[in-house]
Amino acid sequence: MARNSALVPESKAKLDSFKSEVASSLNINLKQGYNGDLTSRDAGSIGGEMVKRMIAYAEQNMR
Repeated sequence: MARNSALVPESKAKLDSFKSEVASSLNINLKQGYNGDLTSRDAGSIGGEMVKRMIAYAEQNMR
C-alpha cells in the first residue's frame, strides 16, 4: 500500500490537523507538506503524543 493512501480518504485531512495541533502544543513548528528538516526526536515526540491522546480518547469512550 502506498505511504500516503488511507483506507478512509477523509481521515488524512483529520490526521494532518491532529498532527498540527499536537505539534503546536509541543512547540514544534510544522510546515505544510514536507518536514524533512525535523529532528527524529521531534518527529517521535509528535507521534508519541498522538498515540497517547488516541489511547486516552479510546479509553474514555469505551466506558
